[in-house]
Amino acid sequence: MRGHEHSNNDLSGTVHGFVVQAGSVQGGIHVSGGAVREEVPPPWQLPPSVRITDRTEELRALEVHRCRATEDGHPTLAAVSGLGGVGKTAVALAWLHTLRAEFPGGQLYADLGAQAPDGPADPGEVVGRFLRALGVPSGQVPPALGERVALYRSLTADRQLVVLLDDAATAAQVRPLLPAGRCVTAVTSRRRMPGLSLDGGHVLHLDPLSPEAAVELLDSTLADGRVAAQPEEARALVLLCAGLPLAVRIAGARLAARPRQGITAMVRALSEEHERLEALAIEGDHDVRAALDLSYQGLPPAAARLYRLLGLHPGREFGGAVARALLGEEAADALDALYDANLLVDVAEASGGERYRFHDLVRLHAAARAAQDESGEERTAALLRIGHHYLANAGRAEEIIEPGRPSLEREFEPEAVVQEDFGPVGGQREAEAALDWLERELPNLMAVVRLARPMGAPALAWRLTDAMWPLFPRRKLYREWHEAHQEGLSAAEEAGNEEAVCRMLTSGALGRLATGAHAEALAMFERAAASFQRRGDALGHARTLNYRGLAHQRLGQPDRAAELFARAAGELPACGDLRAGALARFNLADVAFSQGRYGDAAVDAEAARLTLEAAGDPYNAARAAGLTGRACMGLGRLDRAEAELSAALSALRAQAAGFEAARVLGGLAQLSERRGQPHQARQFYREALSLYSSVGRSRSADAEEASARLAALEPVEAEATALERAEAEAPDPAPGPSGGAGGEAGE
Repeated sequence: MRGHEHSNNDLSGTVHGFVVQAGSVQGGIHVSGGAVREEVPPPWQLPPSVRITDRTEELRALEVHRCRATEDGHPTLAAVSGLGGVGKTAVALAWLHTLRAEFPGGQLYADLGAQAPDGPADPGEVVGRFLRALGVPSGQVPPALGERVALYRSLTADRQLVVLLDDAATAAQVRPLLPAGRCVTAVTSRRRMPGLSLDGGHVLHLDPLSPEAAVELLDSTLADGRVAAQPEEARALVLLCAGLPLAVRIAGARLAARPRQGITAMVRALSEEHERLEALAIEGDHDVRAALDLSYQGLPPAAARLYRLLGLHPGREFGGAVARALLGEEAADALDALYDANLLVDVAEASGGERYRFHDLVRLHAAARAAQDESGEERTAALLRIGHHYLANAGRAEEIIEPGRPSLEREFEPEAVVQEDFGPVGGQREAEAALDWLERELPNLMAVVRLARPMGAPALAWRLTDAMWPLFPRRKLYREWHEAHQEGLSAAEEAGNEEAVCRMLTSGALGRLATGAHAEALAMFERAAASFQRRGDALGHARTLNYRGLAHQRLGQPDRAAELFARAAGELPACGDLRAGALARFNLADVAFSQGRYGDAAVDAEAARLTLEAAGDPYNAARAAGLTGRACMGLGRLDRAEAELSAALSALRAQAAGFEAARVLGGLAQLSERRGQPHQARQFYREALSLYSSVGRSRSADAEEASARLAALEPVEAEATALERAEAEAPDPAPGPSGGAGGEAGE
């Protein structure tokens, strides 16, 4: 948004560089101005595979199930369950990686976060990411879960790909993420999930490794002959690890870092840890915790501190830049030490860049060590550094996506700021890369927003929410849009910051307007308007006039909407915001058009277009031209209507504005009908309906009108075609006296 309030959102949430649009000409959330992704390559999101031992039978069972499902013409679904640290993900990856040649459609991966600190992942958010990975432009991802799932299944019906849904919480969380067609899906979970059997799933439970297999894994981890030299000690060690591969690898990594230490010393130390942790046993994971304690005690001081501090990180995974924000120049070596000790998992291949996560048991252990070894002040300081790091980089991303957008005041610790690598630099690609970074980090950003008030930093909640603003409408993240602004609003209210309260109200209300909560949005806009008026902020108050008008229009109150639009069109230019005034006048023209006052609509729409062009807003200028064209058609000025509609269509196509382009095509179709050109009208309607479908708006009022008009034209077309065919197939008439066609037909 622009200025003190969101001046670039004066048209149903319009912001600099794109338009928020949802239903009618001003409606909900439609994002234009972004590049359309063409020929998106198949996604290859699976994390790298790791060495596994003695899982031949399990892998064979998974493959037998796949072959049987394929023969039956069904998709393949397998659920792998077992204790934490037993190797569920490793087995699933080992199987799925072997299928790459047979499934060229790609690989999708999602961590469903059953054990995540911020709770399980939302299926709607996950399927949205899947759609974008499969090439659906962000602006065309449907808002509702049901619509997203339908599109996802349509896209995967004829595609050969594999999907890994890692760390699932419930079968209900998994079901919306199951692809269609003959794809392969693997699910991992600590729970057995028998419910997936109803979906044709094969449920496989992993037991811990046998002592022999665990010894083999230890030997491959060490690779230095110590296992062969001390076989009994090696067996005792893996028994203490309870056959859990994670515990064996952690113990092996500790030994590998101490080539002169015998296995006996590790057995003794691990036995002592077992005795200490026995009372803390949860599903057998005390075996892992004992190994973790030993590994932690052997870390260099800097690595041990980074381990503790990263244990405080509120999200599921993190980049190397966060580690550097926490520890400074020592972070690189400390990260290497944690990775070498098998305490971090590298997930860079799945998400790109330098990126890590803890196994959930390791994260819990790291957090426990932080609680034990760091003071309360040190823990709070670390959380603030994490929050300020994300705030600074989210603000930087916002500046790239919406340059010149005035924001709320942002304060952060300079030492906490490590610049993230967004990707390509310059132009639209840089803006898309910044958006991708915001979305990739969204779970972490949301976790910080939720944590801000409890850790005594309420301003962080509204500042970070404000910095994330460009992401919400562009990627249609309505749930996070609402949650972040609710939390930001609560924080601003508690702090008594009226400026922040107004920003959270107006930005949040635009999201409610986009999802159909029109009355709620109106109440929020009116509350912000009252605050602006109390504080003597004329520009902020004038902007709310336009917002309130939109809400009244959606509520079916056009006269009240027109009154507010007219006031906004007069007051906004007087306050110095010409562009916002033009958008209000455009909305005023739309009301006039809907009421059949075509002369008023044409005058206001043309005036809005001229101002918007001068303000450098080609998208809204094109929309105004389209409205001018439809108004001229209502006035019978068909040549002017054609010129305006054609110019609008060219501009909107150039900006990949599918919804608005479809509406203009509908206008051209009606113009063709007026001119007695049913065949041309039919072509325009078909193209419009195709565009409506591609942007997930096939059920909008405009689309339904186009469909009805096309259906009405079909009999006309069919009759004309039949007549042409009959004439072509009829025998030549007998020659008349003149030798030409008989009767009058020859003249």
